[in-house]
Amino acid sequence: MSEKTETKLVTAGRDKKWTNGVVNPSVQRASTVVFNSVKEKRQAAINRTNKTLFYGRRGTQTHFAFQDAMVEIEGGAGCALYPCGTAAITNAILSFVKTGDHILMVDGCYEPTRDFCEVILKKMGVETTYYDPSIGEGIRDLIQPNTTILFTESPCSITMEVQDVPTLARIAHESDIIVMLDNTWAAGVNFLPFEHGVDISIQAATKYIVGHSDVMLGTAVANERCWDQLREQSYLMGQCVSPDDVYLAMRGLRTMGVRLKQHEENSVKVAKWLAEHPLVDHVRHPALPSCPGHEFYLRDFNGCNGLFSFVLKQSHTTATTALLDDMEHFSMGYSWGGFESLILANEPSSFNALRTVANPNFEGTLVRVHIGLENVDDLIADLEAGLNRYQAALNAS
Repeated sequence: MSEKTETKLVTAGRDKKWTNGVVNPSVQRASTVVFNSVKEKRQAAINRTNKTLFYGRRGTQTHFAFQDAMVEIEGGAGCALYPCGTAAITNAILSFVKTGDHILMVDGCYEPTRDFCEVILKKMGVETTYYDPSIGEGIRDLIQPNTTILFTESPCSITMEVQDVPTLARIAHESDIIVMLDNTWAAGVNFLPFEHGVDISIQAATKYIVGHSDVMLGTAVANERCWDQLREQSYLMGQCVSPDDVYLAMRGLRTMGVRLKQHEENSVKVAKWLAEHPLVDHVRHPALPSCPGHEFYLRDFNGCNGLFSFVLKQSHTTATTALLDDMEHFSMGYSWGGFESLILANEPSSFNALRTVANPNFEGTLVRVHIGLENVDDLIADLEAGLNRYQAALNAS
């Protein structure tokens, strides 16, 4: 992360028209916007898509400030807001498909994204083809005449494969296909989407942007090509968010730079420790050579964060339970990106349901951790104690 980016995180969205002379934009709550004349109402209607108070669902000054900030940080032409990251993903896709279309979806995608494809898109008559995260140039062979979207997620959910997004985007654009990226892991700052060919960059702002595990929020930043359609289609689907949540996300942006640096420092230290542990087969941290696509991480990313996975040498449910139970600093939870450390385990059989073309076929249990802001030596000691319990359970079986 460059110093320029760190400065941008502090200053973005703080235009005086939103702050009115104070440090932070205020929380402006509104459903109805009132007008004093027909002319004033008409002007608001004409400018309703351009950060003008018109109706609460179009946003208030609190929303406009945060949308400005996201565009300043990620690039693009505009930012749409959603009540969670999944809503951002699904509504971005829905904004650009119709019955009879075909989309390409990375096989390592976030599980709710796959469920959306298999349930909602299938019901709509939209076909999904899943592709190997490491496919690269081979993506050309999967493009059909009716392919409208190429969806990427880098690194992938749980298994952490880093994709060659520039190559995928270049090939997709040859066929006028829209490229979408779930950019949550990079938090919009460690991978610059529009410099690598992405048309729409999606984030669960729930994660590092908010940073405190207390708000659900999604963002989708689009380039000039896609912005008008994304904005209007999302509006028609009723997407809107609370100004209070937006305010907390804006506040999270201000400290995200220093938080990400500490998450990165802690996670790399933990990952390197795990890589040397005798019970660990390999570590899937994008910053380590053992992670698939590590070369693309080195080429395209500006840094990392606290989320990665490691794979144990064998699968043993009782031993895994012993590992997870009684952790002192790691809790089990389905999100990440907050200040706290989290841990979840996936047995090899679980990937049979999650993958269709790129099952990693692990022999051992995959453990995903989010390394928080606690003292890193305390976290290593906690993991060491858990792995000792794991070994004791193996010995007793």
